[in-house]
Amino acid sequence: MVTFRVNVAGEGLTSEQSSEQSSEKSSEKSSEKILSLLVTRKTASATEIAAIMGLTSRAVEKQIALLKTSGRLRRVGPDKGGHWEVML
Repeated sequence: MVTFRVNVAGEGLTSEQSSEQSSEKSSEKSSEKILSLLVTRKTASATEIAAIMGLTSRAVEKQIALLKTSGRLRRVGPDKGGHWEVML
């Protein structure tokens, strides 16, 4: 009998830690996609972004809140009639 061991990335992590890492990566990807979308469509709403990306509007709202907190995104003007400014 022969046993082969495979070195797996993230080996030794609990399922909770592994899940947390993958959600952080997908969150980063989502935020980058939102930013690139807002560069071209500055007046897009969270609902429109969600429909384009295939996410829930709540998930998009959370990402937008994180982007605003980190200083990467800013809202200029009122909710209706305003636009997004992506800070590079």
